[in-house]
Amino acid sequence: MGILYGMVGRGHVVLAEFNATQSNASGIAKQILEKINEGSNDSNVSYSHDRYVFHVKRTDGLIVLCMADHAFGRTVPFAFLEDIHQKFVKTYGRAIISAPGYAMNEEFSRVKTVMIDNIEKVLERGGRLEMLVEKTSAMNNNSIRFKRQSRRYRNNMWWNNVRLTVTLIIIFIISIYILLAFICHGPLLTKCWR
Repeated sequence: MGILYGMVGRGHVVLAEFNATQSNASGIAKQILEKINEGSNDSNVSYSHDRYVFHVKRTDGLIVLCMADHAFGRTVPFAFLEDIHQKFVKTYGRAIISAPGYAMNEEFSRVKTVMIDNIEKVLERGGRLEMLVEKTSAMNNNSIRFKRQSRRYRNNMWWNNVRLTVTLIIIFIISIYILLAFICHGPLLTKCWR
């Protein structure tokens, strides 16, 4: 799993956290909490630490943070943070404003499990979308190739028709000449001119 640590906080108060590994993620997260609380705007930011990245979503005074592998990217962790934020607001509502530290830690563990399942579904969906994009790209390339081939075929057919028409005209002229030469008793058509 790419997400190894998660935390929800309000100001400097940690409401809930989960750590899947033995690491100092909690200490670093608290430092990030202090740093992020200096600003007052909603934001999505990422902080790199060793081979991990801490992704932080701040919305309406609620800070949701997770630590993920560096190779995991940004899309899935921020989707995870958005889901956690929505679950917390939906589950606790106004209780978030006055809850003491770690008051929601037990519930967070259950929410985390649901979110991990959701992330796995998002990854599967992402894989399918990636496959659809590849197929669309291949179809686009095939349609371009088909247009070129059909244009080349149409040009070849046009030239074949031109050649056939010219050949038929020449054969027709030669046939008329031979017929006239036979009627006029000679290739110079002298009897027909008199």
